[in-house]
Amino acid sequence: MKRLHVHVSVEDLDRSVGFYATLFGAPPSVLKDDYAKWLIDDPRVNFAISTHGNGAHGVDHLGIQVDEAAELTELAGRLKAAGETTFDQEAASCCYARSDKAWVSDPAGLRWETFHTFGEAITYGEDAVPAAASPAPAEAACCGAPAKVEPAPACC
Repeated sequence: MKRLHVHVSVEDLDRSVGFYATLFGAPPSVLKDDYAKWLIDDPRVNFAISTHGNGAHGVDHLGIQVDEAAELTELAGRLKAAGETTFDQEAASCCYARSDKAWVSDPAGLRWETFHTFGEAITYGEDAVPAAASPAPAEAACCGAPAKVEPAPACC
């Protein structure tokens, strides 16, 4: 079974935890000084917020979390078969978890993380995604490099 993953960078974690706990009708399943995560079944989502990010607040990246390693292999294989460049990470330490991952950027530059989590980590993490899977430089720690920010068009 798969679960949609949404990671949002926030400025004020406490205020954001209060907002999302009210929205989801539940406290976070993981709560740290710089990170919170809800594993919700309706809708089936892994929703995370953190004070980490590329300086801009809002959606940091999207993803698909899988329950088994074979599902991750299948998803990454489909991306590669479509001609996309992926960056694979084994035993990455990120977001207080240990996971195998395959990263890719969509045609608009939005970063997608496909991953299988198999354990916990005691720190937020320091695994970076190289530019091959992201349109931006790879200096950011954990959960990939910052997304490329394009200026908004002047008018519709």
